[in-house]
Amino acid sequence: MLLGLVFLCLFSPVLSLDCYVCSSSLSNDECNANTQQCQQPLDTCMTVVDTLGHMKAIVKQCASRATCNGAASTAFVDENGNGNAVNCCNSHNLCNFSGSESVHARGFVFVLLVSVCALLLWSC
Repeated sequence: MLLGLVFLCLFSPVLSLDCYVCSSSLSNDECNANTQQCQQPLDTCMTVVDTLGHMKAIVKQCASRATCNGAASTAFVDENGNGNAVNCCNSHNLCNFSGSESVHARGFVFVLLVSVCALLLWSC
């Protein structure tokens, strides 16, 4: 029985992730026109939103978790909404459907956390 379990683990198909993919699209709808099945070691859907004033460029692609998390850790959006935001997901196929909106939500949560920390430090 143990040998059968080991055999299944070694030879069972690896489930891959499907992501929306696009290159410098102007809208999320335009970006969601194409999908791709990610190949190992690419196990994460990565969404990058570059914003400058009223101009926005969205890029979606398959990436490794480490690459996406590294890009997300260096991304920065200023108080005017300009900059580069990165969203990583791998919870289910096509999880990066609304990457642009989730990036804005993450940015709001980040600003809220920084504000609360600043208020706590200021009150001490």
